[in-house]
Amino acid sequence: MKADKQLLKSELDYVKQFLQKQFETNDVKDFMILLKDILKQDYPLRDVCRQIQRSMDHPSRLELVHILFGLSQADGHIHPDEIKVIHTIAGYLNINENDFISIQSMFVRDTHSDYKILEVSHSATDGEIKKAYRKMASKYHPDKVTHLGGDLQDLAEEKFKAVNDAYQSIKKDRGMS
Repeated sequence: MKADKQLLKSELDYVKQFLQKQFETNDVKDFMILLKDILKQDYPLRDVCRQIQRSMDHPSRLELVHILFGLSQADGHIHPDEIKVIHTIAGYLNINENDFISIQSMFVRDTHSDYKILEVSHSATDGEIKKAYRKMASKYHPDKVTHLGGDLQDLAEEKFKAVNDAYQSIKKDRGMS
């Protein structure tokens, strides 16, 4: 939230809405007070991420990176400084570069986003694309995060849908069956 040197209401609202889906109303109020206190402090990012990395499994950490991109987009724009911070966080969380680029491409679109989402090059063969799609569909399948609750499973469903949409778009562009 502090990466672009602006703390916006839209970002606080995003966090509040996320918490409201996860917790009781009284807990959300307490968490928001805690968040505002935390935002006034400077914590070593590496230490915080290492603690998170030890306590969360890989699918959960992938969801966290997805949530961070959602938070950065809450104001309608993802600032380059926010991308840099999320990239740093992803590294500290042991998220590999391909996974990071795949998730980033779901939020920051360009002409090769569909290929980046599937973690293949534009020159990949149709067979390589099919194989990559199966791998990514398995990696981001919502069933992998059922232990995190329905709302995070919905986010995983969103990622799963992005993978499927990317594959369908590539198939259509290439005339694949």
